[in-house]
Amino acid sequence: MNIFRFAGDMTHLISILVLLLKIYATKSCSGISLKTQELYTIVFMARYLDLFTDFISVYNTVMKLVFIGSSLAIVWCMRIHPVVKRSYDKELDTFRHYFLVLGSFILALLIHERFTFQEIFWAFSIYLEAVAILPQLVLLQRSGNVDNLTGQYVFFLGAYRAFYILNWIYRYFTEQHFSRWIACVSGLVQTALYADFFYYYFLSWKSNAKLQLPA
Repeated sequence: MNIFRFAGDMTHLISILVLLLKIYATKSCSGISLKTQELYTIVFMARYLDLFTDFISVYNTVMKLVFIGSSLAIVWCMRIHPVVKRSYDKELDTFRHYFLVLGSFILALLIHERFTFQEIFWAFSIYLEAVAILPQLVLLQRSGNVDNLTGQYVFFLGAYRAFYILNWIYRYFTEQHFSRWIACVSGLVQTALYADFFYYYFLSWKSNAKLQLPA
């Protein structure tokens, strides 16, 4: 644990809280990609297979349970909640996300650190997380206007990954045998996907205007 990882965990948690606030306060999921939320659910469930076999700390266990539980709750609301599901932008959320799942799993089988069940699924979760935001970004570009809570959700989600890059850099220089290069490369790819969004987010913040993305 270091300050960068803690900051990353907290911004990730804030992004989830912002999304839950949007859904439960407004009873709407407009502007939110169900496909991205489903991908994150797969990411967490694949990554935390060790939840009941390896105990690291209370903090670690609680965070794993929070991420799995919140992602399932969000998907449930968007798919089943009688009011929330009506606001889902199905016509705009058409990204073929199953290709991302298949591609990430094949890549995990080919490129991994150790050929074990948990390591394969860990690599799969890392690769899938790197591209899981794509359906969300595509939906926002198609819709053009981005409401305040949705914009904050995506911003904090991107900030979380940026902090984790700093965490890996810190660990590389302070740990003797740090070798999570798969996470480092995937994290850089994931952060790069947010670059366009961050640019327009900064412009809207600077001019105190509503966030708009080019179609």
